[in-house]
Amino acid sequence: MPHADSSLVPESIQTKSEFWEHIHDQLEALLEGQRHWISNLANASSLIFNSLLSFPKFFGSDDTKAVNWCGFYIDSTLFPAPTFPASNVADDSNRLLLGPFCGKPACQFIQTAPGKARGVCADAFLKRETLVVPEVDLYPGHIACDGETKSEIVVPLVHKIGDDVRIYGVMDLDCLAVNGFTEEDRVGLEKIADLIVNACNW
Repeated sequence: MPHADSSLVPESIQTKSEFWEHIHDQLEALLEGQRHWISNLANASSLIFNSLLSFPKFFGSDDTKAVNWCGFYIDSTLFPAPTFPASNVADDSNRLLLGPFCGKPACQFIQTAPGKARGVCADAFLKRETLVVPEVDLYPGHIACDGETKSEIVVPLVHKIGDDVRIYGVMDLDCLAVNGFTEEDRVGLEKIADLIVNACNW
C-alpha cells in the first residue's frame, strides 16, 4: 500500500473513538522500523492532519470546522547542537522549539521558563497533562499563531520509565470551530502520543 493511503478514512468509521483507533493503527504501521523522532513526528503530523481532512462527519475540509494545524513543539535540549557554532546562536534553554507540523507557519518557539511561560502549549508541558480549550480567546495568555483558530487541544509527550518521568514536548492541534475537541479526542490523542513516545529514540 502506498504510504499516502494511510490517511484515507474508511466510510465505515462513524465515531471519533473509531477514528482515533484507526489513526493509531495506521501510525503504528508507518512508524515501524524507524526510531528517529524527527522522521516519526513528521509522518505523525501529516497522517493526523490529512486524516482529519478526510473525516467530514466531525472535521473535514469545511472552513468552519476543520483542524487547521497539527504538529509538535519539542524541548529545545533534544535538538542537535549546531555543527558550526556561531556567536549569534540564540539561547534556547527553557523553550519548546517548533517541530514537524502541517498547517500555516507557526511560532518558532514557546517559553517555558518560570515567569515567562504562557499559552496552552507551555501550560500543558509544565503541568504534564492534556489541555482541551473550547475557546482559545478566553484562555489566559493564549498565543495566537493563527487568528482563525477557535479551539485547541495540547497533549504532552510524557515517557514513564519506572519512577522516572520524562517529558519531550507536546502535540498541538488547532481547530476553526469553537468546541472542536471533546473527551473522545483527548482519549484518542493521548493513546497516539504514548505510541509516538515509545516509538522514538529521544
